Amino acid sequence: MIYDYSVKNQEGEEISLERYKGNVLLIVNTATGCGFTPQYQELQELYEKYHLQGFEILDFPCNQFHNQAPGTDSDIHEFCTRKYHVTFPQFSKIEVNGEHESPLYTYLKNSKKGLLSNNIKWNFTKFLVDRDGQVIKRFAPNINPSQIEEDIVKLL
Repeated sequence: MIYDYSVKNQEGEEISLERYKGNVLLIVNTATGCGFTPQYQELQELYEKYHLQGFEILDFPCNQFHNQAPGTDSDIHEFCTRKYHVTFPQFSKIEVNGEHESPLYTYLKNSKKGLLSNNIKWNFTKFLVDRDGQVIKRFAPNINPSQIEEDIVKLL
């Protein structure tokens, strides 16, 4: 279950995902220099619209795809808050594929496999998790956050 995992926040502190129990979650691997980076705007809009109903977005910067998330966790946070006014939780940079991938992402990928491969193929892959901690759907990077709003609302 998703609540069995802990992740590091931007300050490097371990945070149990148990903290988000009972909420609908959208977990996203992100990058600040990617063609999909403008999705931050729609993510923030969804967060503002549904946060008080129990919706959380968990943002995991990832630099595995052509070095598109350079800089420190602090640099990434500053960019996102300045340019996109992001207020949802942002975590420490992680790897989503390979030998050093986050155990959370191993779990997510095994819960909902991709079409051609289990690996994350690019930044802004999204996983939707219900209030019970079950991974419900996986969305490709080219699916804009606004396109999954209906799926989010069904779980709220």
